Amino acid sequence: MHRCIWANSSKSEEKYHDEEWGVPVYDSQKLFRKLILDMNQAGLSWSTILNKSDNFDAAYDNFNIEKIAHYDEAKITELMQDAGIIRNRRKIEAAINNAQKVLEMEASGLSFSDYIWEFTQGKVIDGKRKNVNEVPVSNELSDEITKDLKKKGFKFVGSTTIYAFLQAVGIINDHEIACFRYREVKELERNF
Repeated sequence: MHRCIWANSSKSEEKYHDEEWGVPVYDSQKLFRKLILDMNQAGLSWSTILNKSDNFDAAYDNFNIEKIAHYDEAKITELMQDAGIIRNRRKIEAAINNAQKVLEMEASGLSFSDYIWEFTQGKVIDGKRKNVNEVPVSNELSDEITKDLKKKGFKFVGSTTIYAFLQAVGIINDHEIACFRYREVKELERNF
């Protein structure tokens, strides 16, 4: 059974690849979680974040957007002392800021999910990658979304981070064509 080459270095990466990566996500809270995890990956390896994901879930109240939006200085201090997550004050403050921006968006009648999927009119982009060397670190779509997120006041959302996010949440299917998940994910697209 062939899988994307990046997923062969550990059991946790294999499991993430086989069960989660690239599957279309339409739930706003789950999308927000992925955004914050990818934001925390900036400058680090994905395996670092993957291995800490349970700790992130616990530390960030299971990524409850409402709760995160109201984190205060005491909560920031608590997070800064939590060795189970990435203790970067700018990233923690960006998560709080971004939760507030999502709530503002939703108060105006637009869910975070609808906002993100609107960029592709609800369609998954098929990367049709023959191998990992064909996968870019960013593209026009990630540039466009990054620009719009920044205009809306989001922080720590560079184009490379957004591209990784789009792959993770299935907006871009970047599984290698020979990977067994490529076709499975395509089947999931049709069922949503």
